[in-house]
Amino acid sequence: MKTTQLSGSLRANVGKKDAASLRNAGMVPCVLYGQGEQTHFSVKSVQMNKIIFSPDVFLVELDVEGKKTKAIIREVQQHPVKDTIQHVDFYELNESKKVRVSLPVRTTGSAKGVLNGGRLNMAFRTLNCYGLASDLPDAITLDISPIRIGQGITISEIKIPGVTILDPASAMVISVKISRGAVDDEEEEESEGEEGAEGGEDQKESEKAE
Repeated sequence: MKTTQLSGSLRANVGKKDAASLRNAGMVPCVLYGQGEQTHFSVKSVQMNKIIFSPDVFLVELDVEGKKTKAIIREVQQHPVKDTIQHVDFYELNESKKVRVSLPVRTTGSAKGVLNGGRLNMAFRTLNCYGLASDLPDAITLDISPIRIGQGITISEIKIPGVTILDPASAMVISVKISRGAVDDEEEEESEGEEGAEGGEDQKESEKAE
């Protein structure tokens, strides 16, 4: 996983009024839990926005007034209208214990089925994974180049050393569906084969004429 640093300040008071005052001052109220007592602190909104609104998932190295901790973001509360960050929960990591993390799914290549007019359908944008922080990748990257119309990649086909995907094994993560004007993959291959054969025959006829 990618790592980022975040600095925070301990909260003198805990409650709705204090949290509202922090937000008005451009801070985000936070809490750290998981391996002992809870720690209530605040972080600058500008710093937090860079992490929350990024497509990446980070292992966060927290520095709260000199106390350093490794953690992951467990929950984010946002304003229902303004979409601003209201509160963030951090889960403290124990490097010898496995943790559940939602990792983004990314693709590489161009699916054969899409090149033939099919429509790419991505059912999962993230996958729930379970493993040691040291084994968790930045993202789950899938090569979609071989996928034809009517085919796809299921969760059971995705293998990450040391990591278990918690979503249903039979679920289709990404697939190519037929659409109007799509050319059947097998028909295209047959057509290409026939064109190649005709080209060879034309060449032979030309050589005979010479």
